[in-house]
Amino acid sequence: MTGYRDETKKTAIRQRFDRLAEDREYWQQKGSYYYQDQQRYYRFLIPDGLRVLEIGCGLGDLLAAVKPSRGLGIDFSEAMIKAASRRHPSLQFRAFDVDALDLHETFDVIILADVMGHFLDVESVLKRLRSVCTSKTRIVISYYNFLWEPAVRFAEACGWKMPQQEQSWLSPRDIDNLLHLADFEVVKVEQRLLMPKYIPVVSAILNRFLAFVPGLNRLCLSHYVVARMRGPRQADKYSTTIVIPCRNERGNIEPAIRRIPAFGGPQEILFVDGHSTDGTPAEITRVIDQFPDKNIRLLIQDGKGKGDAVRKGFAQATGDILMILDADLTMPPEDLPKFYDAIASEKGEFINGCRLVYPMEGEAMRFLNLLGNKFFSMAFSWLLNQRIKDTLCGTKVLFRTDYERIADNRAYFGDFDPFGDFDLLFGASKLNLKMIEVPIRYQDRTYGTTNIRRFAHGWLLLKMTIYGFFRLKAV
Repeated sequence: MTGYRDETKKTAIRQRFDRLAEDREYWQQKGSYYYQDQQRYYRFLIPDGLRVLEIGCGLGDLLAAVKPSRGLGIDFSEAMIKAASRRHPSLQFRAFDVDALDLHETFDVIILADVMGHFLDVESVLKRLRSVCTSKTRIVISYYNFLWEPAVRFAEACGWKMPQQEQSWLSPRDIDNLLHLADFEVVKVEQRLLMPKYIPVVSAILNRFLAFVPGLNRLCLSHYVVARMRGPRQADKYSTTIVIPCRNERGNIEPAIRRIPAFGGPQEILFVDGHSTDGTPAEITRVIDQFPDKNIRLLIQDGKGKGDAVRKGFAQATGDILMILDADLTMPPEDLPKFYDAIASEKGEFINGCRLVYPMEGEAMRFLNLLGNKFFSMAFSWLLNQRIKDTLCGTKVLFRTDYERIADNRAYFGDFDPFGDFDLLFGASKLNLKMIEVPIRYQDRTYGTTNIRRFAHGWLLLKMTIYGFFRLKAV
């Protein structure tokens, strides 16, 4: 419940935005470079065809830009809502106070673009948004960097930017804390725009390259936060499919079956053979006959590489949860229940194994491989805006429904990844899935030899890092 003074402030704010409604299009055109970048990044963050709610929608241009299947914009300025309805008749707009939010429906994405500072009680607004969220809903927040307050005020005074009333200038820690108080957790953050005006060549250099340099990125005008609802969750008994890509791993087939423990609901094991020459397919067939009580299948690759094997296995999988287990068994199969528990309880939506926490067995990873892994972990943590300590651990776990969304959006990245790890990592990041890592004790091989070629594969990884920059950062 709000008091008299709050209602008075709300009335003043509403009247202010009603007066600005007539000139809003003028100001958007004047700041077109900023708004175009904002729309471009929101289109990157939000796939087409989702149910999207925008709080403080203004003229509705941003909501229209993300191409929702169901788009609802709300704003407490009736003048703004009337203008938005004229501009975008295919979308729905309503004029009411977010403090009285009562929609009786849920959305895939909720947008709060440049409005956080205008709320009298941000925590209360965020708590109200929980009523229109599911565990899969993403809150996407953009706000001005508080370091830019003097520059923004100066631009308003000079008539370069739409004038607004006094607002709260929130820091990243403020945003994180307010989300935490409302039982949301941050999935990832990003900073954009060192130069919010178009200057030929200069703007491109500053905004497409220097804006992403660690340290300099803290000076960017626009900060973006993607968050998801947090709360008590109960693990269901999900079925699982364990995909085991294998090439010349005959001696590891039966040990893998014996060592995979029972967990969750029904379990399916898919071996995907990649043109083995040591009798691996025959050994898999023998093991299938030896363990008739287990649901084991053999698939033969048409293409080459682990990435192709993973995609073939996932395409044939029937489990609710998809898991990758490398056939070399350097990741102990006994640890798979940890991955299951992490995803079934929704602690994360993309579970990545991490070999770099616990000490490894003596020959489990060569020194140069270890250095490469540490370098690429830093590079990909920066690329994905989520902490990834070990990008190259073969064990990755996600819901089949999320993988299908990654596959549906694969055209954005293309078929670039022979390993399979980065196709999943990039795809999960594009869909704003919450990534967490499960530490494992990396063990020596007991059969066969590695298929990793350090320098050739290292060069491929470097090229994928550069490619990822242009598809995930400089968009």
